[in-house]
Order: sequence, then C-alpha cells, then structure tokens
Amino acid sequence: MAQHEDALRLETAPASWAAVEELFGTKGEPSRCWCRWFVLAGKDWDTTSPDDRKEMLKSAFSNEPAPGVMAFRNGDPVGWCAVEPRATYGRLKRSPVLRAIPSATTDDTALWAISCFVVAPRHRRTGVSAALLAAAVSHAFTNGAEVVEAYPVDTGLRTKATSAELYHGTLSLFLAAGFGPVSESVPGRPVVRLTKGQAAP
Repeated sequence: MAQHEDALRLETAPASWAAVEELFGTKGEPSRCWCRWFVLAGKDWDTTSPDDRKEMLKSAFSNEPAPGVMAFRNGDPVGWCAVEPRATYGRLKRSPVLRAIPSATTDDTALWAISCFVVAPRHRRTGVSAALLAAAVSHAFTNGAEVVEAYPVDTGLRTKATSAELYHGTLSLFLAAGFGPVSESVPGRPVVRLTKGQAAP
C-alpha cells in the first residue's frame, strides 16, 4: 500500500471487492452503474439491472490483476479509480471521443485505459484523485501496460461541467501527472496518454 503525504493518512492500493462495495454503497450513481458503463455497450447496458452490474464488477475481482485501485484515509475507503486494458471497455470502440485517434500499440493488452473516478463527497478536493491517478498508472505499468490512456474533461472549455460529469477526471489532473494530449474529436474531451518510462513533471 502506497502512502502519500497527508495529515489524514491517505494511502492507495489495488482495489478489493469489499472496499469497492463499501465505497459505492446503496445510493447515487456508483451504486447504479458499478463501473460497467464502459464495459457494456448498447443493448447490453439496457438489459442489465444495477444488481446485475454489481455482480459483474464483483466477478471481475475473481482474477488478477484487480480492475482498479482504491484510496483509503485512516483505513476507510474514500476513492476508486477504474483501470484495465482498453479492450475490456466495449463502449469505447464506438465512442466519438476516440475518433481518428492515432494507434498507440499493436498489442491490445499493452494499452490500458483509465475510465472512471469515484471519490466520497466529503473527501473531494483533498488530493484523492491525484493519489488515485498515480496508483492507477503504477498498477497498469506493473501489470503489463506500455501505454495508459484516459478521456478527461477540459474544464477550461467545459466551464459548467458538474461533479457528476467529471468522473473521467479533469485535464489538468492528467497533465500534472505527465500525460499528453493525442487527439480531441469532441471539444473539451481530449484523449491523453502516458507511455511507460515517461516521468511526471
């Protein structure tokens, strides 16, 4: 478990199902989606219930590596970041955000994607997202990624984006971690990448 400089003991680690279930709870969008929006495309999403999606995410923990990372404060789960090989996310294949994106690698298992952040409301704007991003990058590279990709929101262009729309993360968050933009088919929704061996500024 990685420790971060924080008066409230912020730590990160590969996620466990028990911690995810506790963080997502029974109310709000996380408890309806269970981070399956990008995995399920079209009718597959429409024909599943929140309970179905919960079981799907739970089953993703049956194999290593974990499908994401967690942040903890004083032992309590306060944040989650989903990161897996991009091929896992079927919806991304049809996403307008990815139109005309340059190829990063010929090996699907070597291109990973960060798709979602969930941070407990009272822990937002306290460094949790940055810690999660660092942990997600480390998790991906440790488990075979050569390139990590993400789809943040540029709040400089989308000034009215709500907290519910920022689950992709903000562009400034990724730029600070060393990611660079590679395309922007949808205004305010760039695709950013970090290649293994690159260092954050």
